[in-house]
Amino acid sequence: MTASTTSEIARGEARMLIDGVLTDAASGARYDNVNPATEEVIGDTADAGGPDVDRAIAAARAAFDTGTWAVDREFRKHCLRQLHEALQEEREALRAELVAEAGSPVSITHLAQLDWPLADAIAYPADYIDEFEWERMLPETELFGAISHRRVTKEPIGVVAAIVPWNFPVEVALNKIGPALATGNTVILKPAPDTPWGATRIGRLVAERTDIPPGVFNVVTTSDNGVAERLLVDPRVDMVSFTGSTGVGKRIVELSAATLKRTFLELGGKNAMVVLDDADFGAVIPQSMIACMHAGQGCALPSRLLVPRSRYAEAVEIATATFGGISCGDPADPATFCGPLVNARQRDRVLNYIRKGEQEGARITIGGGRPEDLPTGYYVQPTVFADVDNAMTIAREEIFGPVLAVIAFEDDQDAIRIANDSPYGLSGAVWGADPERADTVARCIRTGTLMVNGGMFYGADSPYGGYKHSGLGRQNGREGFEQYLQTKVVGFR
Repeated sequence: MTASTTSEIARGEARMLIDGVLTDAASGARYDNVNPATEEVIGDTADAGGPDVDRAIAAARAAFDTGTWAVDREFRKHCLRQLHEALQEEREALRAELVAEAGSPVSITHLAQLDWPLADAIAYPADYIDEFEWERMLPETELFGAISHRRVTKEPIGVVAAIVPWNFPVEVALNKIGPALATGNTVILKPAPDTPWGATRIGRLVAERTDIPPGVFNVVTTSDNGVAERLLVDPRVDMVSFTGSTGVGKRIVELSAATLKRTFLELGGKNAMVVLDDADFGAVIPQSMIACMHAGQGCALPSRLLVPRSRYAEAVEIATATFGGISCGDPADPATFCGPLVNARQRDRVLNYIRKGEQEGARITIGGGRPEDLPTGYYVQPTVFADVDNAMTIAREEIFGPVLAVIAFEDDQDAIRIANDSPYGLSGAVWGADPERADTVARCIRTGTLMVNGGMFYGADSPYGGYKHSGLGRQNGREGFEQYLQTKVVGFR
């Protein structure tokens, strides 16, 4: 895709999907969808109110309680395969929308932003229906003088509220929809207000291209967080599956506690890229540029670069030169790596963190502000901080922007200590010439995912989530499949 981010974009789907019907909000309200690269309105989307959310919950509840979706595994597999095929045919429309509404560089839509999840996010759980052990027998037991047989059965939880962020909106949505539907649940998908069109397009495909029954899958779009919170407090919703910031995750736990909903939370990260002293710095340190991918708006991206003190100056020099070669630009240009932040609020938040870093004594070696050649759009320059102590705000809080903090360590144990000295534990990376040494360090870092010497963990079959404030539970893989299931044990004679 090489077209501009606005002129070639087709108008996105504005309607929600509720109880099998593509519909506007009951009030008729809509809200604007704004392109973060141009600050232009590119269309609008239905703006749900309380009655719309209530209709979606009622539809999902009825479909689960009275339909056959929860028990008909063959039919679920059939419907998911229909959805998978429909999504493949909409690939380029989804790509264009991601560039336009999320500001995603088109280059990364060929990776985890779109093409990777399109390949397996729906197909894997559909196939796993046949592989999963839905029932198993325990050994017989003799109690009260009689033999009892015991059966363990896995059953769907019920109604799942799937709440999706704006940074990787299609990827996260598909990786929630796939296992939630495959395990027999009904779903209400609530996208972020900034990026509604991927979700509404999926809703249209479900309605028009699959045999998924009315109410099994619903999409509700709203600009009002208060309206969305109805999903968290309504007792008819059995589970909340959320990906987003840790602050919002804590709010979800608080609101859902009254009804004791199960919560899956994939939250923030302050990931460390640990480069050991035997690594090839000329080849490895430039890999830190990944902190600028999609303007740093990725929870698994490394934002702390940990390097040996003996080679600190060398590392800072290479990182500075690397970031100096990254320019912000039009996300529709295939050469762009660092696009805009999603909105003005997020841009200003990142700039405030940069100022905080300076105030606390860190030194900016490159970047630090808005690009002078891009007065329009929510851009922030790729920025490197040197002389960073791990106790500084920019080393502890998730900035979610193209900002790298370079931190020195003394030896391997000190590197492990600094990497783990964080409220987060989502992801990270270790680089070293000795694979066994690098793996030893990786095994000591308390995060849910890690990359050693560039090894990738990503895939619909790979459980993803974090330790500590990075979340609860896992998405994808066997563990993610079971996330959406209850366990029942029956004893019988």
